[in-house]
Amino acid sequence: MRITRGIGAPMNESIVLITGTSSGIGLATAVAAAAAGARVVATMRDVTRAGRLQDAARDAGVQVDIRALDVTDAAAVGAVVDAVVAEHGRIDVLVNNAGAGHVGTIEQDSVDEYRAAMDVNYFGVVAMTKAALPHLRAVGGRVVTVTSVGGIVGQPFNEAYCAAKFAVEGFLESLAPVAASVGVSVSIVEPGAVTTEFAGNAGIGAAVERVAGTPYAPALDAYLRRTREAFDPAAAQTAAEVAAVIVDVIGAERPPIRVQTSAAAQRFVSATLRDLDGSAVQSITRGWIA
Repeated sequence: MRITRGIGAPMNESIVLITGTSSGIGLATAVAAAAAGARVVATMRDVTRAGRLQDAARDAGVQVDIRALDVTDAAAVGAVVDAVVAEHGRIDVLVNNAGAGHVGTIEQDSVDEYRAAMDVNYFGVVAMTKAALPHLRAVGGRVVTVTSVGGIVGQPFNEAYCAAKFAVEGFLESLAPVAASVGVSVSIVEPGAVTTEFAGNAGIGAAVERVAGTPYAPALDAYLRRTREAFDPAAAQTAAEVAAVIVDVIGAERPPIRVQTSAAAQRFVSATLRDLDGSAVQSITRGWIA
């Protein structure tokens, strides 16, 4: 899926701040945005994992400014945003990408695990957006947030993760008309299955151990079989394909409020979301504050 760029919408010298760039979609987006001409500030929780991004940037012939940032650390969020503005002069685009999966079900999981999933996937987005908004407002900038089809369609054994992504979708859809009234665009990018380390880092092993011998075991077994098929490289998107959509959203003359990254993702969310680009909802809610 590609979004047509508007005239005069190249990314040359745009300051793009991206979270969660040590691997996967974040890494690919950092490199793709830099290749498109942006000055990219790429953040990650653990900069000892920066080697892959550095190698990818070198292979692409681009440079990225890599910084440490844990989006669940409020003080660090403010400090990084302030430092980027101090050193680069402004922020034109915030790309919220940092997140973490969690596989499990509530009877076996702890409430603290749900809080942790909400902290990184939802409150991390809220904190980054709040910190960046004054600077984005000053330049008519953009907030682009990577959610998931799991933010539209609840999925078995993804209760904590989908709850957080639903919250992100609600936050951003509600914010969009308010932000637009002060010149800031808000876009939500919804990938489906992507061939990255994300699924492997979702705690599947721990979920299997907890559910073993319980009435939930057969259902989890079936879910994991389906998940392995969905994330097979022959079926899933690559991180680079998703990054191409994100870069197109960043450079679009009129960025959409919501975009799915593949035809498969569109088909999946259309089961509950007929308004694929979000325009019908926006036409209503913008009227509430006109």
